[in-house]
Amino acid sequence: MFTLHYAPDNASLIVRIALEEAGLPYRTALVDRETRQQDSAAYRALNPTGLIPALETPQGALFETGAILLWLADTAPAARLAPAPHDPARGDFLKWLFFLSNTAHADLRQIFYPEYFVPEAAFAGHNPLLIARMRQHYALLDAACAAHPALFAPPSMLACYAATLLRWSALYPEGQAQWLDLAAYPALAAMAAALETRPATLRAASAEGLGPRPFTAPAPAAPPEGSAT
Repeated sequence: MFTLHYAPDNASLIVRIALEEAGLPYRTALVDRETRQQDSAAYRALNPTGLIPALETPQGALFETGAILLWLADTAPAARLAPAPHDPARGDFLKWLFFLSNTAHADLRQIFYPEYFVPEAAFAGHNPLLIARMRQHYALLDAACAAHPALFAPPSMLACYAATLLRWSALYPEGQAQWLDLAAYPALAAMAAALETRPATLRAASAEGLGPRPFTAPAPAAPPEGSAT
């Protein structure tokens, strides 16, 4: 049995979808963001970075979304979340997984939490630069998705990761001017539409209150427990 330490509509959503696709038994443990539970000693013992998610496994706790996803793919190869280690497509998969995790996700966090990266006086100039970078990232991902449709096709975890970033770009931070035009990235839009028809995605979306079209027509989370922010 796995334990997913999660908050609704956080990066744990990507891992939840992967667990559902893999058919692995798991339970969830809410990390209450309203009380900053991610800073508690108990949670920091699992994930010393204080970020969400953490995944407890029989082999110990894992953190970092990309690392968890890669571990799950290799733990449940029959789910076809990723090409097998000796598959010729493995290299392409790895480079886009790490691009999503280390570059696109990291840049998006700077839009959400500029106070962690620059002084308040620099916010006005910082966010437009990061938005321009994210548009470039999505253009690269759209081209890759069009060129390698099988690599990004659900249940690939590349689809789970990219679609979740698209969702967040449309919703957060609350009150921001809309800057993401999903129609500008037709391959990613088609991928996201296919992902949200899958039973695994629908179960994860229902559990976190994300609505029936969490990626192509995202609405703010209305979770049964916890808070997305």
